[in-house]
Amino acid sequence: MKKRNVRKDDSASVQKPTKLQQQKKEKTPTSWKKIILLSLGAVAMLGFSVKILPELIQQAVFMYRLRLPYFADLSQPADFSLNHTINLYLSPEEGISLGVWLTVPDLRWKEAQGKDLDWYEKALGDGNPVFIYFHGNTKNRAAPHRIGVLKVLSALGYHVVVPDYRGFGDSTGEITEEGATTDSLYVYNWVKARSGSSLVVIWGHSLGTALSTNVAVKLLEKGVVLDGVILEGTFNAARSKIPVNPLIWFYFTLPGIKYLFIGEGSLLQSPPFPTEENLKKMKSPILFLHAEDDSSVPIETAETLYEIAASFQNKDRVKMVRFDGTLKGGYLHNGLYRDAELPGVIKDFVASL
Repeated sequence: MKKRNVRKDDSASVQKPTKLQQQKKEKTPTSWKKIILLSLGAVAMLGFSVKILPELIQQAVFMYRLRLPYFADLSQPADFSLNHTINLYLSPEEGISLGVWLTVPDLRWKEAQGKDLDWYEKALGDGNPVFIYFHGNTKNRAAPHRIGVLKVLSALGYHVVVPDYRGFGDSTGEITEEGATTDSLYVYNWVKARSGSSLVVIWGHSLGTALSTNVAVKLLEKGVVLDGVILEGTFNAARSKIPVNPLIWFYFTLPGIKYLFIGEGSLLQSPPFPTEENLKKMKSPILFLHAEDDSSVPIETAETLYEIAASFQNKDRVKMVRFDGTLKGGYLHNGLYRDAELPGVIKDFVASL
């Protein structure tokens, strides 16, 4: 019998792709999709971050949403052992209400009992110096160290006005540098309109030091020189890094992207608060107060600003007092009011004005 030749299917001779080749073939289009999606996501993140960048800066500088102490009724200063203090509200702009405490000197505390706002306003013109205290960037006017400063000043025979900027405490609105400066100017003008010939001294702490120098320069442009300025725990935004965006490290790895954020015409041209430049223009007597153990703002920062201010005026009008941080367990950024020498330092400064 003749053997029959069976023709093999050509397809059988074709080698099937291996599992690895199949995975590579399947993976290639998926990988490109991932790259495209990641790129689109990065662009979206960039756009979103640019949009919220001003808000991030605002939150980093003004931590006003930390409204400690909780459940405090700021309209009742007596709840904070302030028995010769009245609460009031000022309106620097339409729709903005600022909560303010007004304290008279300790020597008038009995007389102040039961008195209304009209009495307190008239008392501002009794000839005793008036201090306006601009506080830092967290909490509100009821923070213990702020009450501590208020009590020190009142015990020395001074009136004390302590406002909360818009967005802080029970003040309405949202905080910005421009808004806080407007608030501070308004409070100063309100006090001057009622204080007669009394000295009016501005005391700024931390963030309040920047606002104090802003106010001084704004008034100087109108020909008004402040009677005196105290800068406690002052910082220098021009030479300090301010965290503005947690994603900015990623953007800076992209060619040319940094020019969106830094330099002329950029989204982030310069740090807020030109304290250094303000000090070069100021004509008022200035007293710098700083703790040597201040961990928030190194004392070297204050010393540099002091030297700048003194070089543009002189060391008779610009002074600096350093406080030993080893005393009473350390003063850090908020504790100078506890120093036994502070009242004498303040009294001497006022006497020199």
